[in-house]
Amino acid sequence: MRILHVVTAFPRSPDDVIVPWLVELLKRLRAAGHEVEVFTSSYRGAPDQVVSGIPVHRFRYFPRRWERLTHEEAAPDRMKRALLYRVMAVCFVVAGMVAAWRLCRRQRYDVIHVHWPFPLALFGWAAQRARPAPLVTTFYGVELRWVKTAMPFFRGFLKWAARRSDRVVAISSYTADEVRELVPVPIEVIPYTTSLPTPEPRAGQRAAGMPFTVLFVGRLVERKGVSHLVDAVSLLLPAVDVRLVIVGDGPERARIEGRIREKGLDGRVAVRGRVSEAELQDAYAGADAFVLPAVVDRRGDTEGLGVVLLEAMNHRVPVIASAIGGITDIVEDGVSGLLVAPGDATALAAALERLARAPDLAAGLGGAGQRRLRERFSWDAITRRWAEIYAAAAARPR
Repeated sequence: MRILHVVTAFPRSPDDVIVPWLVELLKRLRAAGHEVEVFTSSYRGAPDQVVSGIPVHRFRYFPRRWERLTHEEAAPDRMKRALLYRVMAVCFVVAGMVAAWRLCRRQRYDVIHVHWPFPLALFGWAAQRARPAPLVTTFYGVELRWVKTAMPFFRGFLKWAARRSDRVVAISSYTADEVRELVPVPIEVIPYTTSLPTPEPRAGQRAAGMPFTVLFVGRLVERKGVSHLVDAVSLLLPAVDVRLVIVGDGPERARIEGRIREKGLDGRVAVRGRVSEAELQDAYAGADAFVLPAVVDRRGDTEGLGVVLLEAMNHRVPVIASAIGGITDIVEDGVSGLLVAPGDATALAAALERLARAPDLAAGLGGAGQRRLRERFSWDAITRRWAEIYAAAAARPR
């Protein structure tokens, strides 16, 4: 089957860090015998290319010097900064529709798969106008929350995008429920996952005298809730000898570092910024607990899934996370991790203390988390589900 994936942005080189899970999915679909291609935007004049063996069709939408609406930052964040980016967004949509139509006049695809339907459903529509093909649409959640909170006049657009799709897919049960609030259509739930190295066997209980090491990995943005984790660590002292390692960078870093100083935690919390892959794996291996303290941010956005939890589970690290968004698809409270109320530093501190004082519980949760990862979030299972979706879309009477 020949499938065209329509996306906002795609890696510009094999070592680009954009959407690694999507790159892995496409590589696995190719290995399963499907032909996959990508339709996406250019960046500063970048031409069509082949990335990791995947043909990438890029469309131009602005003069090279300013053509940077995507890739390095979310387009809505760019658009808040200057009128130029809002004008650029209009050019992006119009140029993308024209380019999608032209591509599908030249090429024939068995399925068009649109990721992030706001506004890319228009590209899928243009592609179908050029040459009819079944349409699969994936909702990730962020587009729904943008429309709900900032652009409610586009609710009708999202309803239209869902209704005209042959198959609608959401990355989590939470996102599926958000779609159903808009429009009553059948929805499949298929999560994404990540390529996980085979970890070294974990050591037993931490050595006497060693601090209880808590790890956070992710972009430092408001919806990750890292400031609440800092507060929880301060509440644990002096009852628990705790150390917090924060891996990641982002616009909230300065505020988080200020919170660390305010709480007197300079010797207890290390903000490491971005690290190499080897250093990241070492951080997981050295952690006694992993925390994703997600919240709903001022835009109404939260975790659509929380794939970083899977990385911790791969290392048998017990996880604690907020009971919010798509996280509850990954973490079963008391079975494969612990869930706490979002934004509740006291509850988070209590959960951390519970793991610190009950190493057998921590080990049991870590083992159960790894089993859940292998059973529900393996690449083999996810690739098989997508192949079934494409086959069903192609077989649907039109």
